[in-house]
Amino acid sequence: MWGIVIALVSGALMSLQGIFNTEVTKQTSIWVSAGWVQFTALITCILFWFFSDRSSAAILLQVRPWYMLTGGLMGAFITFTVIRSMDGLGPAQATLFIVVTQILVSYGIELLGLFGVEKAAFEWKKLIGALIAIAGIIVFRWEK
Repeated sequence: MWGIVIALVSGALMSLQGIFNTEVTKQTSIWVSAGWVQFTALITCILFWFFSDRSSAAILLQVRPWYMLTGGLMGAFITFTVIRSMDGLGPAQATLFIVVTQILVSYGIELLGLFGVEKAAFEWKKLIGALIAIAGIIVFRWEK
């Protein structure tokens, strides 16, 4: 149950963040906005780390495979692409495309068992769910 609540909060925060970042970009620039997001995220993480577990950050050097440490790099490009898509499509359409893409890529990763994720068996109901989500994009974008 908590997983669902946390996922809902995450989705709401992502939508708000995309809107806020897009507005900051209109007043500054894309990389200033993205940089501010990443900088404030770093400060927030350092503060939470300081007041929580305080485990050694040096353990990051032991993470294998090494490419798992590229999440921050991806984060910068996620911020960039969310801002650009929200500016070009509007918050609702951009979020719809982003979420459907997340579903398709995540399901593909599960099916193939990539990146240490436990391999899942193919299920027609999940494919149908993804197709319904894609149909939702078509309906949402349908012009009169």
